[in-house]
Amino acid sequence: IRLRSSIYIKYKNQNFVVDTGPDFRQQVLTNNIKKIDFVLYTHAHRDHTSGIDELRSFNFIQKDTINAFGNESLVKQLKKDFSYIFNGLNYPGLPKVKLKVVKKAFVFKKLNIKPIKVMHHKLEVLGYRIKDFTYITDANKITDIELHKIKGSKVLVLNCLQIDKHISHFNLKEAIDIVKNLKIKKAYFTHISHNLGKHFLINKLLPKNISLAYDGLEINIK
Repeated sequence: IRLRSSIYIKYKNQNFVVDTGPDFRQQVLTNNIKKIDFVLYTHAHRDHTSGIDELRSFNFIQKDTINAFGNESLVKQLKKDFSYIFNGLNYPGLPKVKLKVVKKAFVFKKLNIKPIKVMHHKLEVLGYRIKDFTYITDANKITDIELHKIKGSKVLVLNCLQIDKHISHFNLKEAIDIVKNLKIKKAYFTHISHNLGKHFLINKLLPKNISLAYDGLEINIK
């Protein structure tokens, strides 16, 4: 019954999401989300992008185009997969989304956003660091250079698919080792499959500074 991985972030007057998966509409309604200023995309797999159509509700409410950011492969793939959105037709009811390529750290509406490049088997995926918070999903390898960008984060959200080793995701041991090596104060594991085991059983086995994330989890960072 877990919904697909996504997160809604509020910082000062900015409200934004990371990824718009197939459960995006349900997540927005359940959590009473009224405003989305922009979207950060991790990669183009459908479990992270196929809810893009639902951004049109926010176009209607906010009467504005929504900016969306991702790496070059993400932008190319979305323009192909959702060509009806990006082919220039001003058809009523289409989402109005402006895609922008992320190549390095950037500032949007006075908010510093630092992309972190990770590998999802052979696909480059972006994680993101905003202030002392880092969010990474769909990864099984992070270079030392990119790991250095995570250091100092107060909170890290990291993918942890299952117990056994996996071709494109961190397993439990690998995820725990990253948290330990980076000396993260608090970490949450996300993008969990049924192969990890029951939530309440696995939580008991984790170090005190690590918890399994769950739908509706709220984190406050001072």
